[in-house]
Amino acid sequence: MKRIIVISILWFAVFSCIAAGLDRQTWLVEGVTRQALVYSPADIPTNGCPLIFVFHGHGGNMRNGARQFRMHELWPEAMVVYMQGLPTRGQLTDPEGKKNGWNCNPNDLENRDLHFFDAVYASLLEKADPDRVFSTGHSNGGSFTYCLWAVRGERLAAVAPSGAALGRCRGKVTPKPALHLAGENDPLVKYEWQARTIQALRKQNDCEQTGEPWASSGTLTGTLFPSDTNTPVITLIHPAGHTFPAEAPELIVRFFKEQSR
Repeated sequence: MKRIIVISILWFAVFSCIAAGLDRQTWLVEGVTRQALVYSPADIPTNGCPLIFVFHGHGGNMRNGARQFRMHELWPEAMVVYMQGLPTRGQLTDPEGKKNGWNCNPNDLENRDLHFFDAVYASLLEKADPDRVFSTGHSNGGSFTYCLWAVRGERLAAVAPSGAALGRCRGKVTPKPALHLAGENDPLVKYEWQARTIQALRKQNDCEQTGEPWASSGTLTGTLFPSDTNTPVITLIHPAGHTFPAEAPELIVRFFKEQSR
């Protein structure tokens, strides 16, 4: 009976993704088959549509990434790619590397995941607007988004990491609009680490010292730090731990809609 229930749950998850208009696609990257769930709008303008990359957290997968972020539901005019990671040693958990994740240091694992991003980006660019390409992700996926900003920043219009820190991707990068979501009681990626990341972003993007209220929803409180270079930093702070609040996707989409490279 338990086996039947588990199979039913897994089938429902897969069916839900298919019903939502998500297409499982594969890419052969350096001899390894990589995959993602891709949503494509019914009508794509001649100048292309927005393109959003979504990276799940460590131990996650493309299906729960689609369920959590719901970018394709909230912005149906955009193309959305829910990327699938491979077994990866975690920086804070899973030292044996049994769970799916991303290499957040560009020099790790022979740039495996950067090459995956490059392959997907190249294959979809014909339909996408190159000035409206975005990346978001939670935890390990958020750290990989920071990694993309550091080494593929010229391709991104804006980023929105959650529950992540700059880590080893610190360094001189091109200022870019950024939204950072953090939990004040995060026991895994400590809030003090994330606060230092936010401070570094504000300095890097030449933001004003004083923030002003931005959109808030539920437990999320948004603060906007304007920048004369049109590279604002927005913080979304909530009182919980290492979680991705249900209200977050709508605010991330709002942020992305306001940005263009």
